[in-house]
Amino acid sequence: MYRIMIAEDDNALAAAMKKHIESWNYEVICVRNYENILDEYNKYEPDLVLMDIMLPYYNGYHWCTEIRKTSNVPVVFISSASDNMNIIIAMDMGGDDFIAKPFEPNVLTAKIRAILRRTYEISDKAPVLEHKGASLNLNNAVLTYKNNSVELTKNEFRILITLLENKGRIVSRDTLMTKLWQDDCYVEENTLTVNVTRLRKKLEQTGLFDFIKTKVGSGYIIEL
Repeated sequence: MYRIMIAEDDNALAAAMKKHIESWNYEVICVRNYENILDEYNKYEPDLVLMDIMLPYYNGYHWCTEIRKTSNVPVVFISSASDNMNIIIAMDMGGDDFIAKPFEPNVLTAKIRAILRRTYEISDKAPVLEHKGASLNLNNAVLTYKNNSVELTKNEFRILITLLENKGRIVSRDTLMTKLWQDDCYVEENTLTVNVTRLRKKLEQTGLFDFIKTKVGSGYIIEL
C-alpha cells in the first residue's frame, strides 16, 4: 500500500482529500507540525507528497527543497496560485507535477496513480531503500546520507537490506546468518558481529549514528 502525505493547512480541504484518496486504498497522513514538515516526512516516509505552496512558517518550495536534499520522492504541488510563474518555480524546485485549485477529486487521484505507477512500477531508475534520510542503492550497494556516500561489502549490504526490509522489527542473529551465508557452510557466529561492527562504522562515516541498535539476546533492529 502506497503512503501519501498531505501538507495542506486548510483543514477542511485536507480532510476531504484524505478521505477521497483513502477510498482508493492508499494510506494517507496529514501534516500537523507545519513548523517542521521535514521531521514529519522523515518519520512517515511517504511514497508521494501533496504540497500546498502557501503554508505557515515556510512555504512549500522551501520544504520541497529540504526533501530533495535526501530523497527523490514525488512531490506534487497544489495551489490556487496557478499562474505560469508559480508552475515554473514549482518544477524548478523539484516538483513532479502541479495541480491548480479548485480541482476535481478524481483528477487528483488520477494524477497520483499515474505518478506512482511511473515512479515505482515502470521507472528505470535505480531501486533504493530509504529510511530517515538514508538511501541504499540496490544496484551498486552504495549508501547515501546528507550528500555523504559509502560503498558496502557484500555482507554489509545483505545485513543492511535485511534490517531495512524489517525496520521496526527485531531481526534475529540466526536470520541474518541465514541471509548472509546461504551456501550452508559453517561460519562462526562471531563473524556476524564483526560484519555488523564494520557496517556501523561505515554508517557513522556518513553521519548515521545509532542507526542499527543491538537487542541483547535477540538480535538487531533499525527503529522507525
